[in-house]
Amino acid sequence: MADQLPGKPLGIKAYGSIGHLPNSRLGPSDSSVPEGQAAICCARVRDKHDVVIVQEKLDGSCVAVARIGDQLHALGRAGWPAQSSPHRQHQLFAYWVRLNAHRFLSTLEDGERIVGEWLAQAHGTRYDIAAAGGEPFGAFDIMQGQARLPYRDFEARVGGVFATPHLLSYGPPVSVADAVRMHQANRWPSPDGIEGVVYRVERKGKVEFLAKYVLPDKVDGRYFPEISGQPEVWNWQP
Repeated sequence: MADQLPGKPLGIKAYGSIGHLPNSRLGPSDSSVPEGQAAICCARVRDKHDVVIVQEKLDGSCVAVARIGDQLHALGRAGWPAQSSPHRQHQLFAYWVRLNAHRFLSTLEDGERIVGEWLAQAHGTRYDIAAAGGEPFGAFDIMQGQARLPYRDFEARVGGVFATPHLLSYGPPVSVADAVRMHQANRWPSPDGIEGVVYRVERKGKVEFLAKYVLPDKVDGRYFPEISGQPEVWNWQP
């Protein structure tokens, strides 16, 4: 498996940003979704063709594994090889991908990438990885270019191979208050509670847009040494 190539192996970011729903806690570089998209997620769909999917939101580092031919490339969110990152959490991700190469190769077709949250290092939320079966990676998308697999197709591909965030609702719109009530616990148990929820809207078999809600008391990166003044907090290490 090749972990590092000159430049970005895909030539693009591995994953983009997701807009926030109203009253979600915004970070300095975050933006909100249009009012119409928020209404589809939380109040009323356009017609019978809209499907609203709600999942738990995980708090880690967004990463991806791309398959190009028979080679796997562990990537950070920006699309650079994880092994080249100065951060130990991303180097550990590249190591973990090497150990689990067979799982990725059995799941991905040439040109696809699986995207998920790498939970090894605590950012703003601690997770009990051992209680979740020892799995430090939560998969939430399979993509080719900018296109995402619809949720049910994604579920069929990764089921029994990778852990995924809890599915809270599938079908109708769900208010943020109801979604948060549904989300009583993380699939990966946490003493810090939940971070938020992610909405995915599909229409006629295609993913149209995503949106997220982050609880207002969330503090980004509060377990990073530069913010906490304390040593790094690790949820998982080999």
